[in-house]
Amino acid sequence: MKTTNPVFNREIETQVLDGAPMTVSGAVNKTFALLFCALIPAAAAWYQAMLGYTDKVNIIMTAGLIIGAVCAFVIIFKNNLAPYLAPVYAFAEGAFLGGLSAAIEKIYPGIAVQAVGATFVVLFVMLALYRMKLIRATEKLRSVILAATFAIMLVYLGSFIASFFGVQIPFVYGGGIIGIAFSVIVVIVAALNLILDFDVIEKCAAGMLPKYYEWYTAFGLMLTLVWLYMEILRLIAILRSNE
Repeated sequence: MKTTNPVFNREIETQVLDGAPMTVSGAVNKTFALLFCALIPAAAAWYQAMLGYTDKVNIIMTAGLIIGAVCAFVIIFKNNLAPYLAPVYAFAEGAFLGGLSAAIEKIYPGIAVQAVGATFVVLFVMLALYRMKLIRATEKLRSVILAATFAIMLVYLGSFIASFFGVQIPFVYGGGIIGIAFSVIVVIVAALNLILDFDVIEKCAAGMLPKYYEWYTAFGLMLTLVWLYMEILRLIAILRSNE
């Protein structure tokens, strides 16, 4: 069950240790629970930003980013802690994304609603395509998505390192045709990662893994959704800047 998602790339057991096994519906319910956990702090950070408390929002965003990253790393390596840390991750990530979205909203009014709407549209479209078996998580597709995702991450890493030397990679954060094309490709790759996530959730359920894997797989899906939302937000910002 190789995927580009670090959560689902961990070694996974193939039997139930004790109690009831995880189910697909359980993982879906946990995913909605995590989205709700992210919504509350996102709304709070947004409200503070709209009131003009920029310093407070920056602190909230920084704390959310750090706490979310720490929780993510712990969950990836200690998946049995997912029921306890996944909601914390979602809460922290919501605070970060709420502040970030509000900051961009001030530049491009209405962009947050557009990005949220587009993210859920992509999610349900990819789920429909997966359920109708129009896109299947074949080994060939896995390999292509894996290569594309790692290539994107290397570009982002290279851009991050280059920024310390005052160098920017134009097509990563710039506008123009090349910048838009790159952003569209990244959004497509992020969306295709959802297919792999759906497939892993089904296989984990079929393998009758422990109940806490509902939280673990929901957390993995949440990681992809966060990435997808941020990429869609960036793409819309680039398109709006070229108007």
